Amino acid sequence: FDGAEEGETNKELLEKTIKLFASKAYRTILTCYRDMSMADFEALADADTGYTSPEVHAAIESELTAISIFGLEDPLKPGIFEAIKGCQTAGIRVIMCTGDNIDTATAISLNAGIVAKEDVRTKYTCMTGEDFRSEVGGLRTEYGADGAATGEAVGDRRAFRKIYPHLAVLARCSPEDKYLLVTGIQGEDQVVAVTGDGTNDAPALTKADVGFAMGIAGTDVAKGASD
Repeated sequence: FDGAEEGETNKELLEKTIKLFASKAYRTILTCYRDMSMADFEALADADTGYTSPEVHAAIESELTAISIFGLEDPLKPGIFEAIKGCQTAGIRVIMCTGDNIDTATAISLNAGIVAKEDVRTKYTCMTGEDFRSEVGGLRTEYGADGAATGEAVGDRRAFRKIYPHLAVLARCSPEDKYLLVTGIQGEDQVVAVTGDGTNDAPALTKADVGFAMGIAGTDVAKGASD
């Protein structure tokens, strides 16, 4: 890559560039390639899952040569800042759950008014889904005296209660993380509304007290899971 400082590795330059783009609320895409014959590529396909298994991904996504990084700007739609402010005025807490990396997610949340600059450095304000899941001990099934399952709860409720008052952004968030968050909030006797547009939002939309799916861009699965 051009632009590397003396002694700087390509990996360090990549990470620096990604952080630069993320600080501007850009989503980043790294393009790479790998030389492989068609015969070798086809031989990797799993008989049951094609090219979707983690093992096949690991085999293909190795020994890659990086070409470039794209920074994609996805500007906030008009009215978002005012909508967030309206929710906060009405006593509704807004927590953003996104697949973006934590730097991009934090920058977007600042622009949208979800978090304030002075809160960003607070330990639990902006977390990755993986860290959140680890801190609260994941999801556990609760059982009654008769041994029958009675519901679900976060694994460590005390840890959740320590994190929840500060949490505003959940980055690199999986469907399981969203479901876990909704379950934890409901365990604190709070009413939860979830908005989503994708198939992977369906579990959280169904679990929530109120589920909102996007009418135009939302998938049929998301719409079917919403209220």
